[in-house]
Amino acid sequence: MKIRTHAESHVVELDDGSQWQIFPGDLATTLSWKPETDLRLEQSRDPMSSHVLVNAADQSRVRVIAAHETWPDGEVKNALKSG
Repeated sequence: MKIRTHAESHVVELDDGSQWQIFPGDLATTLSWKPETDLRLEQSRDPMSSHVLVNAADQSRVRVIAAHETWPDGEVKNALKSG
């Protein structure tokens, strides 16, 4: 899949129309993404995120949830503290 829009740093819309929120601790990984970046959506085994987006070029992964969902505050804070 390709990126349709990535106007907000924490939300990405893919060319299939799906929209995903990027985990706050993973935003730096997305800085090099371009519209032609090939991404693959996979289900996640992480209890905090339902899916991951995988960059096909370098296999980097970012945790995501559907754009209309919210991250669990306590778990996000704990994950960011522990790196």
